[in-house]
Amino acid sequence: MFDNMFESMKISATALSAERKRMNVIANNLANINTTRGPDGEPYRRKYVVFQTILDKSSDSVNNNFREKGVKLSEIVDDGRPFKMIYKPGHPDADQNGYVAMPNVDMVEENVDFLASSRAYGANLSVLKSSKALVKKMLELLTME
Repeated sequence: MFDNMFESMKISATALSAERKRMNVIANNLANINTTRGPDGEPYRRKYVVFQTILDKSSDSVNNNFREKGVKLSEIVDDGRPFKMIYKPGHPDADQNGYVAMPNVDMVEENVDFLASSRAYGANLSVLKSSKALVKKMLELLTME
């Protein structure tokens, strides 16, 4: 009985960790929205996260137990969309025609992604709190007997 409660807490904890990392990537994208030249000489390239579901069956197929469950950050990927070309003839990074390659970061897209991530984080936090309250109540009931 308690195993299921703790399992739901572990799953929520993995999701909280994954969403926190996603929010960090989004914050980094927004912080570099005007970075026209990075260490490689190119404009900043937007990054996004890829999640992976963790569902690893153990050898106990009779009880259908699993060793790990949840979600994890699989990788952080560079967005392959082209850079935005903006006409700014006086800019130090402007080409011979006066165009500057700007990062492929869209502020609206990043804000929507951040809102979705924040809501997912909040939902998983609610699940974690509910599981904790249920475990506490079960312990109270067990100690009354």
